[in-house]
Amino acid sequence: MIAEASLSFLGLGIQAPNASWGAMLRDGVRYMLVAPHYVLMVGLSLMSLILAINLGGDYLRDKLDVRTALKD
Repeated sequence: MIAEASLSFLGLGIQAPNASWGAMLRDGVRYMLVAPHYVLMVGLSLMSLILAINLGGDYLRDKLDVRTALKD
């Protein structure tokens, strides 16, 4: 997700008709001084989704790891 958003921000990812958080950030940079909430909301949404995926993966790794289950 981070790679796709980064490439879309640079203009190398998904093109205009399709929605992408990187493209939304790129479009919002022009209006950063006028409407900073546009960029902040997209950035915070992307950050919270990535954090949730990482925390969920850590939780699943801890619960499903066979090696740590043998130690208990």
